[in-house]
Amino acid sequence: MKKPKTGALFFSLIFLLSLGGCAAAPPAWDNREADAVAGANAALRSMDGGGLAGLPAATSANAASPEPAAVKTGERPAWVDSPEAVYSRNSFVAAVGSGRSRDQAEKSAFTALSSIYSLSLQADQIITNSYQEMVVNGQTADWYEDASLEESIRTSTAMDLVGAAIRDVWSDGSLFYAVAVMENAQTARQYARIIRDNQRIIDTLTDIPAADRNSMDGLARFQFAATLAEANKVFANVLSVIGAPVPAEMRQSEDYRLEIASIIRGIPVSVTVEGDRENRIRSAFASVLSAAGFRTGGTNAPYQIRARISFSEAQLPNQTNKFVRYVLDGDFMDTAAGEVLFSYNVNGREGHLSVLEAEIRALRAAEAKIKDDYAEILLSFLARLIPKR
Repeated sequence: MKKPKTGALFFSLIFLLSLGGCAAAPPAWDNREADAVAGANAALRSMDGGGLAGLPAATSANAASPEPAAVKTGERPAWVDSPEAVYSRNSFVAAVGSGRSRDQAEKSAFTALSSIYSLSLQADQIITNSYQEMVVNGQTADWYEDASLEESIRTSTAMDLVGAAIRDVWSDGSLFYAVAVMENAQTARQYARIIRDNQRIIDTLTDIPAADRNSMDGLARFQFAATLAEANKVFANVLSVIGAPVPAEMRQSEDYRLEIASIIRGIPVSVTVEGDRENRIRSAFASVLSAAGFRTGGTNAPYQIRARISFSEAQLPNQTNKFVRYVLDGDFMDTAAGEVLFSYNVNGREGHLSVLEAEIRALRAAEAKIKDDYAEILLSFLARLIPKR
């Protein structure tokens, strides 16, 4: 398959994980402004429902260091009371902040500017975490055209509010006021480009033969596509803030979510358990698989849970009850590749008046453990699938 163009994923990571406005070089900031950005983003991370939790703060290493604009005094500028009076809404998004120092005023301005976009930029934390993990762990390396691009993503995820700048600072002698500005035209161009490029990656990911769809790799491809589509939805919301049109080629994430459900239903998974009693353990695994949407049954499925359970009497001193220990091990297998995709291990001990009754309790405990725990482990595995090249 032709290797997809992945420049858009670079933008996706930056823009989903931050409040970036453009992918071009940031305006010339001095260290004070960069520190203000870091403070603003730290404040956003503490906001309930924000989409930036856990992200790294911006650092002055991301900024150039020209001389900062002089603090103006004298007549009160119009932008202090109404930024739109100077920075037309047709061309800019602007916000004013104030504080006892210039630094406080700039941090306040960046935070105020961020809040205008924050509702539009909020994303499902699972999506945000997924992006972060893929970048940090290098799991997406195969999808980049060169190593330098991947390294750029690693370093650039620290750049928050790229494209925003402090345009003016004024003081009335007791308080400082600052105005932070982002340019609509530049923001619109970049977000529209991100959406188009992401859609091209999505189209490449989902362009696979029908015979290959009902597989873990097919599932991974459509999940990756759905995540990018979810990101595009966020980017489209940003365009709506500035009244810019959304690219016509953008498809909705729901289209891919429906395909994901169809793929899961088309993947058969069989279950075999050594040492089972009355098929209790097998039925517990099968119930979890069915709840997740997989087909179960048969013995020659391309995916299989191969499990083993054993029971042994546990001798405990000074106890009138009898105790039985159970040990359960299970591997989720790709049978064609002969590969273990993930393993499950659990053990415990149950007691009763007789060994037989203790063993029955141990079986029930193992069964309950599967129903309680295995679904989370299975879903975690599915969420971390990475499409193969």
